Amino acid sequence: MSEAPRRQTLTRTIQLEAEGLNALQAALEGELGDAVLRAVDLVLAHTGRMVVTGMGKSGHIGRKIAATLASTGTPAHFVHPAEASHGDLGMIGREDVVLALSWSGEAPELADIIAFTRRFGVPLVAITSRADSALGSAADLPLLLPRMPEACPNGLAPTTSTAMQLALGDALAMCLLEARGFSPEDFRAVHPGGKLGSQLKRARDLMHGAEELPLVPQGATLQEAIIEMTSRRFGVTGVIDADRRLVGVVTDGDLRRALQRGHAMDGGVAGVMTATPRAASPEMLAADLLRMMNDQRISSMFVLDQGAPVGILHLHDLLRMGVR
Repeated sequence: MSEAPRRQTLTRTIQLEAEGLNALQAALEGELGDAVLRAVDLVLAHTGRMVVTGMGKSGHIGRKIAATLASTGTPAHFVHPAEASHGDLGMIGREDVVLALSWSGEAPELADIIAFTRRFGVPLVAITSRADSALGSAADLPLLLPRMPEACPNGLAPTTSTAMQLALGDALAMCLLEARGFSPEDFRAVHPGGKLGSQLKRARDLMHGAEELPLVPQGATLQEAIIEMTSRRFGVTGVIDADRRLVGVVTDGDLRRALQRGHAMDGGVAGVMTATPRAASPEMLAADLLRMMNDQRISSMFVLDQGAPVGILHLHDLLRMGVR
């Protein structure tokens, strides 16, 4: 095959899947959207988990949907329908909600799970394209996908259909996230590792505490400020008033400029410091801290609580944690 037909295949695949997503978006503005909102209410009304299941490619999509739900505030896990018939039905509780995926709605491997939900009154939500299928007709709440052509030229390999399943699963998860009021702090609790976890850490999680703070009083001399700065490793010292509020900082650059002007070593630090410096709050996100420090071209920043320094952060602290 020459390059031109291959490029046509690439663009045709994306075009057909995009048309499927557009049709899904249009359906969500009508009856499908109403059904999804009922599914959200159904899940919120139950204290158990969402049990996601599906066979073949629908099963792969189901695993991803379960992972997305679990990471955004809705406890969920995936049950393989073949394993369910050999004991894993015990993973489905009376307060759970089952979400089953099947494009045709006729996957025979789902039969035992469907029967189990009907026998014990476990709510069954189906993502399928056929209301009259075995799955669609058994479900308490069928979420019917628009029937769009697969991108596969043989019309066989699940492509457009799985793209729509995945998108609908994401939409359901995001509705549940917002309904639960799932916050960035909640998100960090279940994403402690990797870049995402570091981005969601806060200044209070990363800062050096009170015992490491480089501070001098407002009436200190330049020499005292230099001694305090060199005894620490932040390249800066804070200047505090009688109420321990931060009124300024003395940086390496401030020192160089002061010495170039001939400022006396026993002269007051107030004439050297940078007044009203940039500072962070304990709750500021690490990603926002890094952005501020880059924008202001500063390597150290004090963390303030009601104007008083409670910690200090160095740019290297953020980079070591993987914040980018």
